[in-house]
Amino acid sequence: MHMADALLSPAVGMTLWAGTAAVGGYASKKLKERIDDRTIPLMGVLGAFIFASQMINFTIPGTGSSGHLGGGMILAIILGPHAAFLVMASVLTVQALFFADGGLLALGCNIWNLGFYPCYLVYPLLYKPLIGESQNPGRIVAVSLVSAVAVLQLGAFSVVLETLLSGKSELPFGAFLLLMQPIHLAIGIIEGFVTAAIINHVRSARPEILDGIAASRPLGAGISLKKVMITFVVLAVVTGGVLSWFASTHPNGLEWSIEKVTGKGELPEQEHGTAPVLKGIQEKTAFLPDYGFKPAGNEPKKEKMAPAWPGIEAGTSAAGIIGAAIVLGLILLIGVGIRSFRGRDA
Repeated sequence: MHMADALLSPAVGMTLWAGTAAVGGYASKKLKERIDDRTIPLMGVLGAFIFASQMINFTIPGTGSSGHLGGGMILAIILGPHAAFLVMASVLTVQALFFADGGLLALGCNIWNLGFYPCYLVYPLLYKPLIGESQNPGRIVAVSLVSAVAVLQLGAFSVVLETLLSGKSELPFGAFLLLMQPIHLAIGIIEGFVTAAIINHVRSARPEILDGIAASRPLGAGISLKKVMITFVVLAVVTGGVLSWFASTHPNGLEWSIEKVTGKGELPEQEHGTAPVLKGIQEKTAFLPDYGFKPAGNEPKKEKMAPAWPGIEAGTSAAGIIGAAIVLGLILLIGVGIRSFRGRDA
């Protein structure tokens, strides 16, 4: 559900930029109160895993569409809302800057749609009250399903609303809404099962992590995170380096919905104003655009063909592993920065 700049007006894009910046400041301030040296690496490896996971689109049977893991609920349940929001913002920023996945003008919207809703609405108002103190795996599955569906429905509705407020008449509100909500319901169900599987694994391996988050307390020094962190590092490398070859070639739910409404998978790019300036910046920073190597400058332009499946390409593997490493490093820097400010205030 990564939005492109063509879907937004500068006013809407920059308003959501301001909103996400404010939430990021709030998250940093709250996280400073409980962050420790054990939480920071956990944030990093989870961010690397979510980055790699978002590279894999899965086919939605019978639709010709696909979806990918958002990961906001996984982050919120394991890390708590404040750390989770900062991790999701880091993942999406790296994707936009270095891989041209989602526009820079749209980055605020993407962080809001994929980060704010799971972290600050669904996790505290739905997941926590429904799960209570239960450790029952079946209950975790049920609550994860409900929560993931709620997140995807809120995010999909926000995309429709943001295009409406941007004055995109090519995407009539009613028609766009009637396509976006059902396809993201299907994606949400799949994400719910994946979320439950991961949370049940963490619960069986290190229940103290989830118990500490539920009680809003730092991780104790006696809790070993080695097994959990190794698991997520291995998953990030395998997912980004190998499983990404098997991503569905069908358009994602947003592209599919746009194509059904307009007859084409994307809207024309804006030629003047803020969007083309930001696109120019993105073209300079994105060294692995679309998760692959840039064509050589003197290489003739190839005809656009249907992508092969599986897409066994070195560029895809490099993007998955390098991107996960960049996310890991960025989050570690953010975490250490927040920790150092806490030390100065102490």
